[in-house]
Amino acid sequence: MKTLSTLLVANRGEIAVRVMRTARALGIRTVAVYSDADEDALHVREADQAIRLGGPIVSDSYLSQEKVLAAAIEAGADAIHPGYGFLSENSDFAAACEQANIVFIGPPNQAIEVMGDKARAKRAMLEASVPCIPGYQGEAQDIETLLVAAEDIGLPVMIKAAAGGGGRGMRLVTDLSQLQDAIGLAQSEAQNAFGSSELIIERAVLRPRHVEVQVFADQHGHVVHLGERDCSIQRRHQKVIEESPCPVMTPELRSAMGEAAVNVARAVDYVGAGTVEFLLDEEGRFYFLEMNTRLQVEHPVTEMVTGFDLVEWQIRVARGEPLPAEQDDIELLGHSVEVRLYAEEPEKGFLPSTGPVRLFDFPEGEGIRIDSGVASGDEVSPYYDAMVAKIISYGETREDARRRLVATLQDGALLGLGNNRDFLIDALEQQTFKDGLATTAFIAEHYGDQFTPPKVPGAFVVGAAVIQHLLAMGEAHERAPLVSHELLDWSSRGRAISIREYRIDEVEVSVKLETLSAGQYQVVFQGEEFMVEFMGMSDTDCELQINGWREKFNFVQEAPATLLFANATYSMTLTDYTRVSPEAVDAAAGGTVVAPMHGLLLAVEVSENETVVKGQRLAVLEAMKMQHEIIAPADGVVLETPGMAGRQIAAGDVMVVLELDE
Repeated sequence: MKTLSTLLVANRGEIAVRVMRTARALGIRTVAVYSDADEDALHVREADQAIRLGGPIVSDSYLSQEKVLAAAIEAGADAIHPGYGFLSENSDFAAACEQANIVFIGPPNQAIEVMGDKARAKRAMLEASVPCIPGYQGEAQDIETLLVAAEDIGLPVMIKAAAGGGGRGMRLVTDLSQLQDAIGLAQSEAQNAFGSSELIIERAVLRPRHVEVQVFADQHGHVVHLGERDCSIQRRHQKVIEESPCPVMTPELRSAMGEAAVNVARAVDYVGAGTVEFLLDEEGRFYFLEMNTRLQVEHPVTEMVTGFDLVEWQIRVARGEPLPAEQDDIELLGHSVEVRLYAEEPEKGFLPSTGPVRLFDFPEGEGIRIDSGVASGDEVSPYYDAMVAKIISYGETREDARRRLVATLQDGALLGLGNNRDFLIDALEQQTFKDGLATTAFIAEHYGDQFTPPKVPGAFVVGAAVIQHLLAMGEAHERAPLVSHELLDWSSRGRAISIREYRIDEVEVSVKLETLSAGQYQVVFQGEEFMVEFMGMSDTDCELQINGWREKFNFVQEAPATLLFANATYSMTLTDYTRVSPEAVDAAAGGTVVAPMHGLLLAVEVSENETVVKGQRLAVLEAMKMQHEIIAPADGVVLETPGMAGRQIAAGDVMVVLELDE
């Protein structure tokens, strides 16, 4: 058996932190690598040693094989754990590690090579009689061949990057008029993400479940599976909610899928952790989708229901030990659900969000696990994936796990940048999810292209007004320490009255607050009267009793007039415009089309004096590994195109200026 004393984690964010946690428990020294954008990141602070790789662009840092290997040699590392993404499924990197006499904690490079190419993998599975979706996986990649293949398969079809995963380079086509553009975008995205534009085309299975099986193999020929995960709730082919076991799984189906997954692993002489993904249709038929030759993002739900630490398994297998358990020893107990907390704006079409994390606070406790790559005070950059944390629950039953997860999300907050907390709560509360009936069409069917938050409740606005009042009184007391705190809520003419004005859903609203006694207020909002009692406050949360109901609020005061604010179901930024100068109020942008996020401007597809129509593509922006189409908001004429293709731009930068038709 090999002895592993120093482990370099060739990754960032929550997975790097999570791998370090297990390595530390095994007495293994950890080494972090980082880009300039991650110099102060959580995974850097958690490691025993940290080594700079280069600039923020992934090709200069996390995707640079030479720099990662050099860092490992410098640190005296005898093993590298690649996490997921970046170099985790790079067969050349696995081979380079072996050549450098450094243990690559992953499968053999030959297995990565076969399964990393969707076309080659599918051909291998067809030869092994594994059920596969009909499609095209040929070597000819010219546009004419791909168009003909898609038409022969018949719509709808799914276009996929042959060399990659993670939802990048994937397009669903339901109309022939969309086909050529979809192929072009998929090729471009695949080339940028994986260095290969090769595609496969498959018949689209509409409204399936996405069910995957965790497999493990050691160096002694033993292969087992650790049950399944249901990963059906996805957006843009990126998983959002995962659970184990699958709600509709039967013992017979689990046995058949598990056996198929083990056979897939054996067919490529697999070693280590791997995931075999299947589509499960409404008739109970399953089809091989792909094999991910790495640890999956959603592995915690398997850990919760089996009781095994999969990273520990990976390290033990890499040391040459046999698998810690045989197939008959593995059983799924209870239920686990995981949500991915993304930095994005669901109400704006789920656009990625970047910026400072003013507050990251979710309570851990019995049956709750939080895998996070950020902490309060950190920065979410535009260069990497938008996921900031995973929140995982466990319960004896599925409903126990669901309720526990909802309560944790409601009790916590991510403030400072757009995020999907409120969307996740809403999704978990949907009856379709409660009944275990969600398919890959869940988000499209329930939300369409964006999440429309519920109407802001009056108590929420009232709570914000009271907290801003309390904060103002606290600041006043600091400036006048000799004045009794109770007197600050009173004027010479009796009860103190304050008016605050907010803008909610583009509508200006007014809140009138009157002090009744110390810590007790009468608040009027939109003609409704609220009685509020102050119950307690810390630096980041406040408890109020509003009309007899006790409620907790999380908050960060960004400026004297601006409050980052969340309660159990709603998060937003509220600015009191009575405390803001008119010059500071944002004006309407008109025909100015600005970047909705930081990113790389790949292309500007219009020129000056060109006539455009509403919905026409103006530019393509790449951010957080995805390509986003920038479209015309209305008919008009292009006046300027200051955005330059090929350069990094910031959120708010002008991309195109239009003269809109009246």
